[in-house]
Parts: sequence; C-alpha cells; structure tokens
Amino acid sequence: MAKAYNLEIPANVKIADLPIGTQQRVEILKVIYRQAKILILDEPTAVLTPVEVNSLLNILRQLAAKNHTIIFISHKLEEVINVCDTVTVLRRGKVVDTIETATTTTQKLAEMMVGREVNLIPKKIPAEKGNIVLEVKNIEVKNDQGLSAVRDLSFQLHSGEILGVAGVDGNGQKELADAINNLRSLEKGEINFGDNLTDKFKVGYIPEDRQKMGLILNFTIARNLILKLFKFLPFCRYGFLQSGIINNHGKNAIEKFDIRASHPQLKASQLSGGNQQKIILARELSGEPKLIVAMQPTRGLDIGATEYVQKALLAQKQQGAAILYISTELEEIMAMSDRIAIIYEGQFVDILDAGTATVEQVGLLMTSGAKSLIA
Repeated sequence: MAKAYNLEIPANVKIADLPIGTQQRVEILKVIYRQAKILILDEPTAVLTPVEVNSLLNILRQLAAKNHTIIFISHKLEEVINVCDTVTVLRRGKVVDTIETATTTTQKLAEMMVGREVNLIPKKIPAEKGNIVLEVKNIEVKNDQGLSAVRDLSFQLHSGEILGVAGVDGNGQKELADAINNLRSLEKGEINFGDNLTDKFKVGYIPEDRQKMGLILNFTIARNLILKLFKFLPFCRYGFLQSGIINNHGKNAIEKFDIRASHPQLKASQLSGGNQQKIILARELSGEPKLIVAMQPTRGLDIGATEYVQKALLAQKQQGAAILYISTELEEIMAMSDRIAIIYEGQFVDILDAGTATVEQVGLLMTSGAKSLIA
C-alpha cells in the first residue's frame, strides 16, 4: 500500500525510532487503510517532500470524489486553495470567515489569519560572508539503530551567512544537527569551530521536536528560558535559584519575543506551538550567538509565527551569526538561504547558490540524489 500511494516507509523499524516525517507518512497510510468516511487531517503535509505532497493531495481528491468528507487543517495556503472547496479561517480560536477557495488568494487568507498585512516571502538581505565559523570535515555519524546516517560529509559555514540544508526527512539531517551540537558522537572526521566560538553558549540550537528536545513542558516559561544558564549568575547565587531575577527575565523575554502569555509562571505545556517555539528562540538567541543550528524552525507554525521566526533568524544573520537552516520545506529553504546544500542518504550531493537554483533542480536532487539527471 505504501508503494501504491508513493509514501515509502521502513516496515521493520519501531515507530518511536522513525524520524517525525516518516511517522507522519505512517499516520496517513493508517487513515487510508481504514477507509474512513470522515478524515480529519491536521497539518498532514508538514514534513512531506513536494513529490509526496502532490501524491497525498491527489489521494485526497480521489477520496473526495468517492464521497469522503475531508477536513484539511493546514497553514500551507497554496495547498488549501489547491485541494479544498471551501476554507474557514480561524484567528485566536474564533471564526473569521468561511469562503470558497476559488474566490480568494493566499495573500488574502494570510491577512485574514493574522489580522494584518503579512510578508509571505521573507525579505532576505544578501550575505556578507566573514570568517569561517563552522567547518565539518568528512564526518560519519550513526543513527539510533547503529547504522551510518551521515557519510563523508564536509562543508564550511561563514559568519553572516545562511546555509540551507534541503532533503527528504530521514536522510541524516537530525544526526548532523546532533553531531554539531555534541549530542551524538562522530565515528570519524572532525567538526571545528571558529576562534570566536570558544564559549559554548555562543551556539544556539533550535531542535526538530520542540516539545521533546527544546522544552521541559512541565516547567514554567521562566524556568525554560534559563535552562542553559541556571547554574550561573545572576540566576543562581550560592547554589540557590533567584526566583525574582528569573521571573523578571521571563517578563522581559515575553515582551521582547512577543510570547503570548499573561505571565512567566505559566507552564510551557499551556502555550500554543508557535509560542513554545518563541520560548526556544528567546533562550537560544539571547547572548548574541555566533552559530545557530535551526532544525525545522517553522514546522507546524501558523503564518504569523512563521514570519516572526524567519525575521528573528534573518536579524541574527545581519548581526553576523552563521546559520545552518535545516528544513524539508523547499520554498522556505530557497527563500531564507544564501546557499543550499542538498542532503541525500547522509551526504551533500551538491551545494547550490540560492539565487540561481530552481525548485525543480533542488527537488530532483532531494528525491534522487543524482546531479546527472539535471539538464
């Protein structure tokens, strides 16, 4: 069935050990297999490749033609317009309007969702590359199953530059990010940082799974914001946490990063995905990091939160940070990056100039890894 619907999955691996994108494919196949008459799909394409997205949308059209009812919840407005007959826009839990998709545009929908004018394409300033901040040399990294996930991978990343990493989920992206952040050991090769990165707190990491890796959900906003610094002044004195200082730090972060919370003592679990991501941004971007590894930084976020995250990262680039931007969102990678590295089966098969690369070119490399197929 997976082959019939062009949603390939490894059948002999435990679900818990699969990348999030592959888990998503399994859920989609389960719904199709059960032949449900009413399908509720919440962000079903969030981690799928362009080829997989087209396949899924075709499946949904076929199901709709056979009198299935489909509720398609998504922030990807092009897909909403392409596959849906009508669209209901929600903003802060309230219905704004219900309209026919044939009578609207992505820009109008975005403005209805956020309540203001929105820039769907981030305003990127050309890179002014500086010194080498990160150098990766011929590394090999294994996954949780003990198999080689990254092989003979090398690249350099400069200050003031965004290097996008595009690829189908499960091609070594997570293992690469973990290795750079010293969360996974190298089998061979080396990772070198620039002279200005002797301080480990000058590296910001936005992990793929914000709830499992980025936050402690039962902790307050204030406590989550100091996870990297709770042992140090001014947050800790003589072994005791300074609650007042921690709380004031939380209030300042809520205001600066537009975290939609009434006070910093709310638990992270009480916030939306977008506001949870803003907590991570506030923590990881504080202290002017020299290197930022952003792994799927806008996954599952609405238009407003996505715009905020992208602007925050572009601002860091302007301040001289080097950013490794890893995403399965091809259009996002192309809009944010100065260069695009395509990862396939744990290797960079090519590194392209984002200004001249095309969606078709990058998409083909993502799914086949073959440069020779590109005219």
